[in-house]
Amino acid sequence: MHKEFLMGNAAIARGAAAAGLNVISGYPGTPSTEVLETAAKNNKGSLYVEWSVNEKAALELSAGAAYCGARSMVTMKQVGLNVASDPLMSLAYIGVKGGMVILVADDPGPISSQTEQDTRTFAAYSKLPCFDPSSVQEAYDMIQEAFEYSEKYHTPVLFRPTTRVCHGYASIEVKDEEEFYVNKPEGFVRDSSKWVIFPRLSYNAHINIEKRNRELSGVFSAYGRNIITKPASAQCRKGIATHGISYTYTMEALRGKDAPALFKVSTPFPFPEEAAVEFLRGLDEVLCIEELDPVIERELIFVCGKYHLDTKIYGKLTGNVNTAGENTCSGTAAYIARFMGWDMPEKTSAPTPPELPVRPPVLCAGCPHRASFFAVKEAMKGKKSVFCGDIGCYTLGNAMPLDMVDTCLCMGAGVNITQGIGKVEPDTNCFAFVGDSTFFASAITGAVNAVYNQADMTLVVLDNSTTAMTGHQPHPGTGKTMMGEIVAKISIQEVLRGIGVKTVETVDPLDLKASVECVKRVSAEKGVKAVIFKSPCAVLIKGNPPAVIDENKCIGCKKCINSLGCPGIVLRDGKVAIENSLCTGCGLCSQVCPVNAIGGADHAE
Repeated sequence: MHKEFLMGNAAIARGAAAAGLNVISGYPGTPSTEVLETAAKNNKGSLYVEWSVNEKAALELSAGAAYCGARSMVTMKQVGLNVASDPLMSLAYIGVKGGMVILVADDPGPISSQTEQDTRTFAAYSKLPCFDPSSVQEAYDMIQEAFEYSEKYHTPVLFRPTTRVCHGYASIEVKDEEEFYVNKPEGFVRDSSKWVIFPRLSYNAHINIEKRNRELSGVFSAYGRNIITKPASAQCRKGIATHGISYTYTMEALRGKDAPALFKVSTPFPFPEEAAVEFLRGLDEVLCIEELDPVIERELIFVCGKYHLDTKIYGKLTGNVNTAGENTCSGTAAYIARFMGWDMPEKTSAPTPPELPVRPPVLCAGCPHRASFFAVKEAMKGKKSVFCGDIGCYTLGNAMPLDMVDTCLCMGAGVNITQGIGKVEPDTNCFAFVGDSTFFASAITGAVNAVYNQADMTLVVLDNSTTAMTGHQPHPGTGKTMMGEIVAKISIQEVLRGIGVKTVETVDPLDLKASVECVKRVSAEKGVKAVIFKSPCAVLIKGNPPAVIDENKCIGCKKCINSLGCPGIVLRDGKVAIENSLCTGCGLCSQVCPVNAIGGADHAE
């Protein structure tokens, strides 16, 4: 063993490697992304690593590997589990041969997600065991144990770190390479009575799952990470039940105090019922501190009823803990102080910092998506239109002054939402914007649906040749895999033509005149048609020299600022100026300026 300073996600990947991981697949999504990236970075050739087209594909691939006896892992964020839920629910019945861990990173806050859904609740719904680490060190150790439990009970297991564990750093003990478990897969053994799901098989599997989970409840009651600490004082009849990062916050808040009884729940499903009974006996009141659903609270209420215990349970359901958002050190300390009747913790006083300027998230300077949105906006000026967005950097097209994202639900949904609006409002020019990575992940089926059901809409693919929002991961259109292989690029244009979209045009969005004309021409046609705006992400290319403003020509109309909202164009002493540290010289502003006062970039006139 030796010590290393690691991010939580890196620790999880390193722990999986120590557990004998053979295959890892996933789809990028904050806060989970770095797990797979770390696995790829440390791959010495024995591990297969894949960014799959979406979470469903990733889970099914890892399941196939586990059928062969391989130890496999699939990574995603909490909303990605929704995409993977179809195979997940059936896989819970089929089971696995090799250990299989489904890592789902939850995002309390939410900090970078559409929802605050709690994977612990999904564990109960899918009837799959769930592991819930509370620190970077525990994440490293627990991921190895998760593989062991998965393999022993022939079931996939869920592993649920949250953002503060995923992105926290700590100096932790890790195994030397010679201590790693080496897993040698047996290979796939044909057995249709096991691997082919039929109603009769599912019925029997359901019976066995319920029996297994009852057994696991007892096993988890003895699991060393489900910790029960007795109160510091024999007179104390209060307790706190918690989990994950909230346990770490709780321990911080209790430091130096006569602590109440403590129950740390590391396996929220199957719930360690026997351990819960042991914890509750002799206690009058228990406070449950958890993120996000009242999972522990509900389970303790159930246990009290089942075993006729008089303990009163407090938490989210009673209003003693916030029902939404992530917990914090200070917030947890306040919950505990109120519950224990202690003085409220003093707020640390620090010098008041200067007020920061308001900086809402915006598209990067030089982002081709800004040009794409602006071209469509110009082309549709004065026409009744709706612009359905999607998940990605381009969701920021909703901000003023672009104001070009009217709807955003989940990945790929914009293509179908557009069709629904068009069916109700046939006089509306319906546009669906989708990125290249999202197109492959989940928009192709929407496009097929549009063609088959004779929708009247314009599909706009914003192709910047990367998965930009989550850190520039490769996808089928980039021509490179996570294993470093150079492969044939899958053409979005050819895919669209292959499913029956007759009009598909590709244009450089940074050529404003050509882009506007293209949108006008294509959108005027009936049926399903597509415009592919193709230009690389500004972060991945070396930009042109910054634009230059001719002050003798500038009339101060501010059209460049008011139309584009580019952070590379600023006001200095009331005059329009270029922020050279940000400007990429994309030339869009030079094409917008009504008096040709902006030059010095490739597209300047």
